[in-house]
Amino acid sequence: MDINKIRMEFPTLRSDSPPAYLDNACVTLKPDCVIQSITDYYTKTPGCGGRSVHRYGTKVSRATNEARMKLQRFLNAESANEVVFTRNATHSLNQVAHGMKWAPGDVVLTTDREHNSNLVPWIQLEKEQGIDHRTVASNQDNTFNLEAFEKACAEAGNRLKMVSMSQVGNLDGVQIPIKEIARIAHDHGALVCVDGAQSTPHMRVDVQDLGIDFMGFSIHKMCGPSGMGGLWGRYDLLDNLRTIQSGGQTVSNSTYDSIDWAKPPARFEGGLGNFSGMMATGATIDFLSKYDMNEVHAHEIKLNRIMTNGIKDLPGIEIIGPQDPKLRGGICSILMGNLPAHDIAILLDEAAGVMVRSGQHCVHSWFNAKGHSNGSLRASAYMYNTEDEARLFAETFSEAVHAFSAQ
Repeated sequence: MDINKIRMEFPTLRSDSPPAYLDNACVTLKPDCVIQSITDYYTKTPGCGGRSVHRYGTKVSRATNEARMKLQRFLNAESANEVVFTRNATHSLNQVAHGMKWAPGDVVLTTDREHNSNLVPWIQLEKEQGIDHRTVASNQDNTFNLEAFEKACAEAGNRLKMVSMSQVGNLDGVQIPIKEIARIAHDHGALVCVDGAQSTPHMRVDVQDLGIDFMGFSIHKMCGPSGMGGLWGRYDLLDNLRTIQSGGQTVSNSTYDSIDWAKPPARFEGGLGNFSGMMATGATIDFLSKYDMNEVHAHEIKLNRIMTNGIKDLPGIEIIGPQDPKLRGGICSILMGNLPAHDIAILLDEAAGVMVRSGQHCVHSWFNAKGHSNGSLRASAYMYNTEDEARLFAETFSEAVHAFSAQ
């Protein structure tokens, strides 16, 4: 990949002194084509897709349908009707969790390092509908414990209904063996839902090859617009799912006392859509499709290796997850004992223009279980980041740690 050429497609990176933006696990920067697509909707065809048949509405309908088909190809889904537009991965995962029919005692398995979006819905269902949510403990270095997973499946027996896990952890960048997990889960008669928020932007994701049943993802982490996500599901499963956002186009007909539900994906896209976001999603997939996602992943690992080697020997700090950067993708999360993570993050930005994330990254459960109330500092790389930016982070972070430690 030509990193300098990629950077020239991003307005925020074309300035005289662009930031070293390393908060990509949260939200990515936007290229010209995505911004232009949003502008075109509001300035050229600001109509209502899927309903109005005038020229604005027709243009939007065609563009959003094309965007859905592009996502279908990007994920290798069997049909564009298996792709649902949502607000984000959180919305997608909630649609699966609250759209299924549950019986008291149904077992749902997650890992012990899930984002709140793939933890809270299951706890909510446990409290409200009596399902049995269980976590599978990871290895000490946060890698997946396949033996513990197989044991958990066996213990659940025929009550196991769902395995819902993040393919790549937003806490540490650790990837779990989804394909093997899906095979084992299906052997036990369970469905498999994947939080793909941290995998779809960074590697080739083929839902057919993975053998899964549902996947939620966030377009805003893929160089796309804010407020856009997606849900992929096998069509027969979607067709038996209850919508959590009813009204509008979610029905094909209604009377004063009856409704006929629309077929997927319309059933799950109630209310006036984020049409500019849907159209810009098409531009997003066009942009990403220009690149080999395996090369993107390799580039991120190279940057993580630079960051890791530059900070791993600092006193009082600990990198979350395996020590080998190739097992953490582009994410480098750092525990700092009593050092103030938020203050250091602010200092990095103000002193060197290095933008990172500080806090508990919506994985409060892991930090609470480990007793790390101070959270961590997370640097996360993407395709447009450079080796110089990775070195700048390591150098500036090292200086900040020494400065605060001396106080």
